[in-house]
Amino acid sequence: MPDLLLFVLIYILEFGEHADVVLFSLQTTKIKAVELRKKTEPELQKQLCDLKTELSNLRLMGATRGGASKLKKIRSLRKTVARVYTVINQAVKQRQREAYRGKHYCPKDLRPKKTRAIRRRLKKSERKIHTVKTLKKMRAFPRKIYAVKA
Repeated sequence: MPDLLLFVLIYILEFGEHADVVLFSLQTTKIKAVELRKKTEPELQKQLCDLKTELSNLRLMGATRGGASKLKKIRSLRKTVARVYTVINQAVKQRQREAYRGKHYCPKDLRPKKTRAIRRRLKKSERKIHTVKTLKKMRAFPRKIYAVKA
């Protein structure tokens, strides 16, 4: 987190007689997904919470003292929050895949997507199955293999 937060500014917002102190950080560097994947689940949750509070503070600042730079920071912060969510969800899905590996039943979102037609197609083993009648017919009349001599 120290590399993410470059410095902290204290803004005092004056609303009449009241003054609220809002802490927020200026984020200039983008967090990469590779760095996020190295972290554990609780660390990611904590970082997500910090990013969300920072985003809400920036939104408050944008509402009171709007500026183009604030909007840019809000946009980059939203993308960072989305990136953290993506990494968390991918980790959860990977754990589920490992849990259901080799099991007969599996949740639909973990099954291969493919296309509707391919999913409804017979499996290779099912295609090879023949009825007793066809087996008898195949034995009685085997395929004749011959070559013509020139």
